[in-house]
Amino acid sequence: MKNRLLSAFKSYTEDEKRLVASIKMIVGSKPFNLKPYKIATQHTSVAKSVKKGFKESNERLEYLGDSVLGMVVADYLFQKYPFKDEGFLTEIRSRIVSRDSLNQLARTIGVPQIVKYDGRRKTPNSHKSLYGNTLEALVGAVYIDRGFEASRKFIIKKLLLPHFDIEELISTTRNYKSKLIEWTQKNSKVSVFDHIETIDKGHFKEFVIQVKIDSEPIAKGHGLSKKKAEQDAAREACIVLELE
Repeated sequence: MKNRLLSAFKSYTEDEKRLVASIKMIVGSKPFNLKPYKIATQHTSVAKSVKKGFKESNERLEYLGDSVLGMVVADYLFQKYPFKDEGFLTEIRSRIVSRDSLNQLARTIGVPQIVKYDGRRKTPNSHKSLYGNTLEALVGAVYIDRGFEASRKFIIKKLLLPHFDIEELISTTRNYKSKLIEWTQKNSKVSVFDHIETIDKGHFKEFVIQVKIDSEPIAKGHGLSKKKAEQDAAREACIVLELE
């Protein structure tokens, strides 16, 4: 087995060897199958069409990695804080997996050194979320290559525990509604929070709040109380308005 692995490694190009070394540094182990990692580090701006116009970029792996990351972080927080409510868990998870948070984390662990993209083509991802999206794609690649348990260990041991002080996140939890109202007042706008629906879940009810700015619907939020739903709607509105 060892000889086969050494043989496979020797057959890599120099670029592939560098990628293998980088993946080992970031993930903590060498890939079994390098292909998903090569795709994970390939932005759509440099991707080539492989079938009927379909480009083999990292977008599909990003979608998968986003789901795996959200699941693992949600489970970790659920187990760590057994007496905290849904609103608390949602807030902390959202702050951990936010675009800004993942972009910063990706830079810290070395993602900019392995992602491939065309810097001459200006796209939203190239400026705002390129590195964070690539990090999610890497999570997806680990999941494809080594399975859920390996991806869970990667997320918790290499991303979550070393780089996030959850207690500090808790102590600085933001009041998004106040932040949104402050922004609207500063910009001579009017924000309104409308209760648009109550969903009967059987043993509990979920409230749906829509926030409007100058009568234009901006975002919706959900919560087990109207207050929590308003905070969730305000948080979504802050993201839409790029205040967060």
